[in-house]
Amino acid sequence: MTCYCYILECADGTYYTGWTTDPERRVKQHNKGIGARYTKTRRPVKLVYLEEQPDKLAAMKRELAIKKMKRGQKNKLVGDGRAGTQVNM
Repeated sequence: MTCYCYILECADGTYYTGWTTDPERRVKQHNKGIGARYTKTRRPVKLVYLEEQPDKLAAMKRELAIKKMKRGQKNKLVGDGRAGTQVNM
């Protein structure tokens, strides 16, 4: 099953990183307030980075790696992702 690691930009400018099997559904959940506690009070959120992973374990490992990055590294990742692919939903 294909999984995805994603980064959301919250209304307050912070990033939230997670993984999912259905990015469109997951972003809608976050914006309804049923996604994660962190994003619940920082709505609306928008998808700014999406990375396909071969399976759940790979997606979870990549999520952890991104969460450990500093803000500048995440900004670069998001910027590089915007240049290469569309993530509008």
